[in-house]
Order: sequence, then C-alpha cells, then structure tokens
Amino acid sequence: MQIRVLLQEHPPYAGEGVLCLVVCTSSAKLVSIMVGVLAQAGSFLHMLLGGSVARAAEEVPHAAEEAAHGSGIHVVLKAEEVFNVLGFPITNSLLMTWITMAVLIIFALLFRRKLAMIPGKLQAGVEWLFEGIMNYMTEILESEKLARRFFPLIMTIFLFVLVANELAFLPGIGSIGVDNGHGGLTPLLRAPSADLNLTLALAIISFLTIEIAGVVALGFFKYWGRYVNFTSPVNFVVGIIELLSNVGRLISFSFRLFGNVFAGEVMIVVAMFFVAYLLPVPLMAFEVFVGFIQAVVFAMLTLFFIKLSITDPHESH
Repeated sequence: MQIRVLLQEHPPYAGEGVLCLVVCTSSAKLVSIMVGVLAQAGSFLHMLLGGSVARAAEEVPHAAEEAAHGSGIHVVLKAEEVFNVLGFPITNSLLMTWITMAVLIIFALLFRRKLAMIPGKLQAGVEWLFEGIMNYMTEILESEKLARRFFPLIMTIFLFVLVANELAFLPGIGSIGVDNGHGGLTPLLRAPSADLNLTLALAIISFLTIEIAGVVALGFFKYWGRYVNFTSPVNFVVGIIELLSNVGRLISFSFRLFGNVFAGEVMIVVAMFFVAYLLPVPLMAFEVFVGFIQAVVFAMLTLFFIKLSITDPHESH
C-alpha cells in the first residue's frame, strides 16, 4: 500500500536534501548485495499486495473522493503505478528505492577507490564512525565475532532507511510527475518509506534474521522452547504471550517507520495548504531529524532483538 497526499491549490513541497552517508569499506560489496535484496523484497511484496490494496482503495465512495477534491487536499490510498514491465507494476516509490540503491552503491565504489594508508578527512571520519559503531555492537552482543557478523546487516538497514528518508526532501521529489489521465498528477518519485510494502519487506528481513540467529545460537528445540513450554500452565501461557509479541514485531517494525514518514508528509502538506511560505520550513527541518531518528531506531531495535534471541533464557534470569 502506498499513500499519497497532493496539494492542488499550492505546489507540493520541495525542501533541501540532507544526505548523511557513510559506507563500510571492508564490507562494501556485501552492503551493496544486501541493499539489492531489500529492494527486490519490496518489489515482490508490492506485486503480491499492491493489487489487492489498490482494488480496495478504488472502492471508496465517489462522494468521499469529491469531498477530498473540494477541500484542496487529495489523499490516494493505493500504490501509484508509473509504468509496468511485462505486467509487473513499477511504482514511484519503487523507482525511488532503486535510486537510493544506486546512491549507496556508487558512493561505496567511489569511496573504496580513494582509500589510502594516510586517510583524508572523509576517510578518517568514516573510520571513526564505524569503529565507534563496531565497539558499541561488540558491547551489546558481548562478542566481537558476532558484532562483525551482524555489522553489515545493521549498517545496511541504517544507511538504506536514512538515505531513503533524506532523499525525499530533495527538490522535485513528489512535485515532478505525469498526468494520470483524470486531471491529477502522479508523482514520478516518492519517499520509499511512505510505501508500506517497503517497510514490511524491511520488517520481514529483520524478523527472519532475528529468528534464524536465535536458532543457530541456541539450537532449534531450545530456542522454540521459549514459546512452547509445557512444564507448567503458567509457563505455557507465558510462552504463548511471548510468541504473539514476537510475531507482533512485524507490525511494529513496519508501521512505526511507515507511520512516521507518512505522517510527516501529511503534516507538511497541510501546513503548506494553510501557511504556504512560513510554517512548512521548521516542519521540514524537524522531519529531516525524524528521518534520521527512524533509521537509528530501526537498526538499533534489530540489534537489540538479535541480542535477546541469542541469549540463553536461563542465563537471562
């Protein structure tokens, strides 16, 4: 599902982009591959879910749609297809996902070519940042080996979400588009995190990583013994509750990111509708910060849940 808000009486917003990007030089190739996996997972989920969501959105009563047009703010509750390839829909959020991938991969390749024994300011800054993050992960996981194993995934999620969120504030994102044939505008590019398909794909990747890490570290029966415990009625009920909360991470992961990014877009558009040249500026600056915070939250929660999954339940007590 993708949600778009169009401001018809005023042009859509276009803020200055803030791009905060660092690349793990020792894992550049692995990072590039994992970013590709994220995008392809989002494409696959869009193919599976996008059609049904679009059909459901098209069933909204025409009266409500006309009322939305009359108010000057148009909300479309369906994925917007720019074109299709062999029947596979290519949406504006998917195009933006590919652009985010390209930015990360190109930066990684260019940065790797300029590595030197005597680092410059950029290389020294990146090395300092990555060393700090690696030390933090080692402290959390209590193992340098595990920290090095999960470092590429955690950093890929952080960089991908961060760049995707901040690129959405570049001029032209959401304001340049094509005529949809109904007197409206279909934006050519849209923030990837405003598409629930992408955030759900990221959530599934994090969820599977957490579960697989727990099974590998503790063994299948010992790990799932947390959730299926017949030693006593109380332990059985507690295990079921833990299982439900564990599965609920898919919802919390995906909707937290999606909701924050979409709510920010709606807030800025509404602000532009009423106070077009004053109020949106501080809101855009705040949303730039929110985009960074959401990238940190998604990556850190994945790290913390990995730690919980690989910890022996008896040792945790």
